Amino acid sequence: MAAGFRDWVNAWHGYYTQADEYRELDAERVLVLNHSGGRGRASGLNLGAMQAEGATLFHVRGGEVTRLVAYWDRQRALADLGLRE
Repeated sequence: MAAGFRDWVNAWHGYYTQADEYRELDAERVLVLNHSGGRGRASGLNLGAMQAEGATLFHVRGGEVTRLVAYWDRQRALADLGLRE
């Protein structure tokens, strides 16, 4: 996972992800709504201009993340979880 994410980050100049909101869904799940930005090294594409709003669902047990689900589309995450923004 680390190598794949490193490849993703290296494709961008100034890539960042910023948390917008944290939602504790239950005793073992936390949803983090986020947005990302950066500029494609090869394409020059500005990720921030595309309103890259996503979400990450963390499953936590015993203080450790046991599962991580990354959503590139925030609305899809909310729909999958039966939530509304």
